[in-house]
Amino acid sequence: MKALADPIRREILNMLKSGNLTAGEISEKFDVSMPAVSRHLSVLKDADLIRDKREGKFIIYEINTSVLEDVMLWISELKGEKEDG
Repeated sequence: MKALADPIRREILNMLKSGNLTAGEISEKFDVSMPAVSRHLSVLKDADLIRDKREGKFIIYEINTSVLEDVMLWISELKGEKEDG
């Protein structure tokens, strides 16, 4: 939950919904330093919310939808919602 608490990290996840991005592409969207963006990416990666892969000299970030689906299911269960089916 700590990883989702920060608005910048939530926005990074929103950005990655549309497709994979490099750290540079992500940092262009924020008015914070590249090291700050790297730290946010590290927190998201440690929480298994995103994955990275190296392509040449770039690191490409992608959203890990399976973990997000698990979190959404857990939150629904906390709220007392039941699955259809």
